[in-house]
Amino acid sequence: MSTATTTTATSPAIAATATTVATPTKAWLLDFVLLAAIWGASFLFMRFGAKELGVFPTSGLRVAIAALFLLPIVLLRGHGPSLRQHWKLTFVVGVLNSAIPFACFSFALLSITTGLSSILNATTPLFGAVIAWLWLKDRPTGSRAVGLLIGFTGVALLAWDKASFKPDASGTATGWAVLACLLATLCYGLAASFTKRHLTGVPSLVSATGSQMGAAVGLIPLAWWFWPDHAVSLNAWLTVVALGVLCTGVAYILYFRLIERAGPARALSVTFAIPVFALLYGGVLLGEQVTPWMLACGVVIVVGTSLSTGLVKFSRK
Repeated sequence: MSTATTTTATSPAIAATATTVATPTKAWLLDFVLLAAIWGASFLFMRFGAKELGVFPTSGLRVAIAALFLLPIVLLRGHGPSLRQHWKLTFVVGVLNSAIPFACFSFALLSITTGLSSILNATTPLFGAVIAWLWLKDRPTGSRAVGLLIGFTGVALLAWDKASFKPDASGTATGWAVLACLLATLCYGLAASFTKRHLTGVPSLVSATGSQMGAAVGLIPLAWWFWPDHAVSLNAWLTVVALGVLCTGVAYILYFRLIERAGPARALSVTFAIPVFALLYGGVLLGEQVTPWMLACGVVIVVGTSLSTGLVKFSRK
């Protein structure tokens, strides 16, 4: 995301080295809300796609379409040489930051709600902070350390309530889905620290494009192998196009513009707004139930994440 590690919802760990420019609040606030709405919708689209296409075709098509969307933009902006120079590193980021997480969330959404998966996605900065501590020696102190404890307590409470490894009436075990979401956020955290260590100074759009290309290299063979036997409907194709172009390509452009206009701290906070839209979409369009316990755990996770990332700090008084 920034020279400070992080990530969000669907592919947050790409570092950005933009300089914050003073911009009126209304200008960046529109980008903020639009980005949260788009990334919130990605859980809905992944659910639709995975149910018809399967896990790997959905995630593979998503990153391939995103790469095809972003590549011409990178070349038109004259970043082709930088992309060729750093392709190996950006491909590694792509596997960690897109290929594995997108496949994990597509799998999870076959058995848990979009709202629950989006709340678990909000734990990404928690894992990012822990990995930065262990790998980059960026030790959290004070309110950040308390935030980690609070955040992971929220995760434990939510998982305890929602994760079960015994198949229910429909034959699904939600425990594996919850673990898949947490594996995705762990990979986001790894990608954030890898990006900070190896790609600092690389144009953000280059990192984003290279990562999608790398993810496509990793996922397309699996997408081909697991391609469904039945004919794919027009709705499924539109779903993956929306995932690739809107929820990945356009979202990246909005995200980097938000960093430039409002700074990395405000850009990071979009992670907390994503579940609001995901819960709304799931409740209105899918009739998913939002329980008070989910909301309470979500608040605990957001509070802990806000503290652990330094967005909110305890007063010295």
